[in-house]
Amino acid sequence: MTARVIPFGDRALLVEVDDVAAAHLLAAAVDRARARGRAPRSVTEVVVGMGNVVIHLDERTDGDDVHRWVESIATRPPPTPPGAGPAREPVHLPVVFDGPDLEEVAGLTGHTGDQVVALLTGARLTVAFLGFAPGFPYLTGLPPVLAAVPRRSTPRTAVPAGSVAVGGGFASVYPRSTPGGWRLLGRTATPMFDPDHPPFALLRPGDGVRFSVADASGGPDAGAAPAASPRAPREPLAARGPRFVEVLDPGLLSLVEDAGRRGVASMGVPGAGPADADTFRLANRLAGNPDGAAAIEVTASGPRLRFTGPAHLAVVTPPGGHLRVEVDGHPVGTGSVIPVADGQEVVVGRLRGALRAYLAVAGGLGTPPVLGSRSTDLLSGVGPGPLRAGDRLDLGPPTRPHGLLDAPVGPARSDPPRVIRILEGPHRVAPGAGVRSMVGPWTVDPASDRIGVRLRPGVGTAVPVAERIPSTGMVTGAIQLPPDGHPIILGPDHATVGGYPVVGCVISADLPVVGQLGPGDTVALATVDRAEARAARRQADRTLAARVSGWFPTRAAL
Repeated sequence: MTARVIPFGDRALLVEVDDVAAAHLLAAAVDRARARGRAPRSVTEVVVGMGNVVIHLDERTDGDDVHRWVESIATRPPPTPPGAGPAREPVHLPVVFDGPDLEEVAGLTGHTGDQVVALLTGARLTVAFLGFAPGFPYLTGLPPVLAAVPRRSTPRTAVPAGSVAVGGGFASVYPRSTPGGWRLLGRTATPMFDPDHPPFALLRPGDGVRFSVADASGGPDAGAAPAASPRAPREPLAARGPRFVEVLDPGLLSLVEDAGRRGVASMGVPGAGPADADTFRLANRLAGNPDGAAAIEVTASGPRLRFTGPAHLAVVTPPGGHLRVEVDGHPVGTGSVIPVADGQEVVVGRLRGALRAYLAVAGGLGTPPVLGSRSTDLLSGVGPGPLRAGDRLDLGPPTRPHGLLDAPVGPARSDPPRVIRILEGPHRVAPGAGVRSMVGPWTVDPASDRIGVRLRPGVGTAVPVAERIPSTGMVTGAIQLPPDGHPIILGPDHATVGGYPVVGCVISADLPVVGQLGPGDTVALATVDRAEARAARRQADRTLAARVSGWFPTRAAL
């Protein structure tokens, strides 16, 4: 196996190998070493792409030791290839072929609709990898004429769940309703992903898949759909213990987030977690919680909450952020511990000077975990979703909160544009369109969210980009460059794989800055080297560690 190991920001490595089979071998070797305790502890995730593997690392590693270890393991593949035992039978998926693009695909290929169906159902397909959305399989093995069908020039804003599609050399099934640019040929009722029941995803890399023609008359194999539809709107979250917080008004967008999900990106499930991890950590530390305890991420305007049972909470904004918080109509300070008594109401007002704040309660929030985390991600819908009126969130066993949050040390927040430091690569594009030509300033587009911050030129025009890359695992902070030349900085809810070149990655120390960018903000990009990125992360950790001190006298408000 030949392998080229490339730094992917300061928290991942991209390993380019010969083909998909080699990528599966390498991923299996890394996973086997992790299971036996023989891999660097900083390895957190392994994601297979189209002839490549992305290895995610703990954000506090320098990556050099893992780089050398990956190079060594890539030269000695496992003696027994994965899947060398009894093979799984191909998964059969019955399909009703009535998709809106069937006739268009027939025209593109010079065939009739029936011939297109015959070509697809006659092919034995293989799952190369999962990505884009949880359980979304990238299926290879299409006949050449179908593999040549391009994606749509303009993606649909919503593709129905269960849609069977082709595009860009692959076939797939959309597990849930999402935007999408593939050509829709039909629909299946077979559920592709269920976050509540292991093994969660119907398919796994290396599985064989056969499509068949389903009975469209409504029989049990029909592709008509309730099983493939998006999950029904959830019932209000119910508390299981005597101490809880009830949501009276959720505010604009309030989400329960913890440290995020690990070990599930290979199923196409985003990591999620807080958009601004530093402010999230400070709120938890002030409340006396572990750094990763579940808290509420407040966006722009916060919730109105009623507490059943006494509690202590902390509301923290980033530097430059201002927020009004009231307990039973009386203003209280942010950045300090707030005691509340049974029955009291807390109102979190409009946030100014920042986009997000965090509300942590001593003991953490006890919402039901999904795939090992209490976090909500907005791309896949995994987790409880945005909070709603009537939700009741359990409170964990009380912890002793700290007493003081010091002001940040260092220079005050600079005037616009905000400077975001980035590492170049791992991909290169045509001269004039690379990261060095993207200094800015850029303006944050209103279409930005936790999935990605979209930038548009503040001055001049963007340079169109023709390059695409083989589907590759993605990381938070990756700067994708789509064909229109408008960069997208991936947020915590980003798709786990992507096909746009990544010309730079935000350093981990500046990801909290990205998490606070709102529509109309201006930013500039500044390239740094890996030593500077590591030094910035160490300094950020020292600053956070010094800001929380003392202990709060544990008593409820009167």
